[in-house]
Amino acid sequence: MYAILDIETTGGKYNEEGITEIAIYKFDGHKVVDQFASLVNPERRIQPFVVNLTGINNEMLRSAPKFYEVAKRIIEITEGCVLVAHNAQFDNRILTTEFDRLGYQFKKDTLCTVELSKKLIPDMPSYSLGKLVRSLGIPISDRHRAQGDAQATLTLFKLLMSKDINKDILTASVRQDPRRQLEPKLIDIIDSTPTETGVYYMHREDGEIIYIGKSKNMRRRLVQHFTSDKRKSKKIQLEVHTVTYELTGNDLIAQLKESEEIKQKKPLYNRALRRTLFTYQLSSFTDQNGYINLKIDKADGRKPAITTFSNYQQARSAVFKITEQHQLCQRLTGLDKGKGPCFHHSVKTCNGACIEEEEISAYNARVEGFIQRHSYDNKHMMLIDRGRDTDERSVILIEDGQYKGYGFYNLNFQIDNPEILRSIVNPMSNNRDAQHIIQSYLRKNKVMRIVPLPKTSAI
Repeated sequence: MYAILDIETTGGKYNEEGITEIAIYKFDGHKVVDQFASLVNPERRIQPFVVNLTGINNEMLRSAPKFYEVAKRIIEITEGCVLVAHNAQFDNRILTTEFDRLGYQFKKDTLCTVELSKKLIPDMPSYSLGKLVRSLGIPISDRHRAQGDAQATLTLFKLLMSKDINKDILTASVRQDPRRQLEPKLIDIIDSTPTETGVYYMHREDGEIIYIGKSKNMRRRLVQHFTSDKRKSKKIQLEVHTVTYELTGNDLIAQLKESEEIKQKKPLYNRALRRTLFTYQLSSFTDQNGYINLKIDKADGRKPAITTFSNYQQARSAVFKITEQHQLCQRLTGLDKGKGPCFHHSVKTCNGACIEEEEISAYNARVEGFIQRHSYDNKHMMLIDRGRDTDERSVILIEDGQYKGYGFYNLNFQIDNPEILRSIVNPMSNNRDAQHIIQSYLRKNKVMRIVPLPKTSAI
């Protein structure tokens, strides 16, 4: 059984291309028994020369399914098949890379109609698909579109099969694709790493850790490391000997653990994350009229912060959401620099704090509600979330507004007892980066439960 396919891509850097269109014909050696064709949203821009070549543009793909939405159908139609394509190494590399990004191993034997044509139909003036099929009298429509090229490849493949009387060349040509020319060592490392959330450690042969990373899918992240042509990635590919890992169950603990261990171990290739993770913070002050104002400031450890941000754009975007969610005044959150009523007042979404119409106590109550929710100063609480398996939960302990550490517990345990908390929590450093990670995560994600603790329960 054969899967004759053609793929169109965005173009761009090696192994960073995205699929824009795919067509597959399942061929049993005699007739087509199944087929699939679809545009694909690559979630990245198409190179201009590719638009000119294929006619596929970004607007056409806006509502197309993303790769993960068609992946199951591709797996089904290629099950038990040899992949056949014109320049099969390219199409298989693109397809394998896309599946790698999903954490799925997609391995198929391949046949290349370019190589087969050179062996079975020698001395042709050109072996590009368009020129070759025209020379052979094979019709081709929609050149450089997946369905048209796949149909032409199917007709060419039928011709090649008829010319291979003894089937010797076909048999010899079937091979396992060399997986993007990755070293066997790197392939073995990828295959031995799970697709789960955790922190991974890259070691030299002498055991020294040269890089620490975290991912929701560690195997997929290693594929990205080992197929990237960036300068740092190439150095890592040459030096890495072993990768070890620790499962964390969820991304929040992975981020906290990664940050802590990079600061402790200072790996050679983690220079960027040794620096502070955030540059801006959200502060509050009471103006001369008695209203509580919010203000985006440059990060300053000497000033109390409600929450912190990686950059100014992230801060401004967050303040827009905060203003809308809590019905605050744009003037008092620093988003409107004018005079008189703010814009939101003109569209009836601001109650008039900007022109002193809203009662101070009512407005300040909403601001304080936001501050209470997003700042954990002086709070005692546990953040409960997924563990490393279905019978486990994770816990992050905050005592008196300080991050104390994390741990894991079985669902049968009662962890509101201080002694049990003391035994399961791994002590961690309470620094500004850890607080930033927790606050940012809670802003964007939901944990399973937030459990307030009385001061007597804090450890």
